Amino acid sequence: MTEVIVLNGGSSSGKSGIARCLQAVLPDPWLALGTDTLVDAMPASMRASDGGIEFAADGQVVAGPEFRTLEAAWIEGVAAMARAGARIIVDEVFLGGADSQKRWQKALGGLRVLWVGVRCDSAVAAGREVARGDRAIGMAALQADVVHRGMVYDLEVDTAHAESMKCARTIAAQLG
Repeated sequence: MTEVIVLNGGSSSGKSGIARCLQAVLPDPWLALGTDTLVDAMPASMRASDGGIEFAADGQVVAGPEFRTLEAAWIEGVAAMARAGARIIVDEVFLGGADSQKRWQKALGGLRVLWVGVRCDSAVAAGREVARGDRAIGMAALQADVVHRGMVYDLEVDTAHAESMKCARTIAAQLG
């Protein structure tokens, strides 16, 4: 049985909504953890330093070495929780494309993982971004395609053409 579901997609692509819907439709309890959880757990000073993570006004995201160190620990911690018996939905933005996936693959080695690409037309994601009001305008458009470059998925869903619940049911059906 799958122990980890990794949802990868750009900002405002619908990953968090899918994760909540998966928690509602899957019979066992699943934890939903993601890159926003990691960033929110960091001290505010990490969002204002060259070593941390910077969210530029144009939507660019720049991750420094201190962020990468904490991110590596975070990834290993998520993997440890899965090995300890927690089922986990990872809500991620693979800005490094295939290199990001490789970091997770290494940490999740030996676990049963379902890799899901969450696609969304950049114009649709940009509209969601504006409606959210908590993201730098431009982030969704910049990330919509780059996060999928070089990726290998077990399944892909498109939230521009299907609601979160339908995507969650499609993913759940892959779990057996």
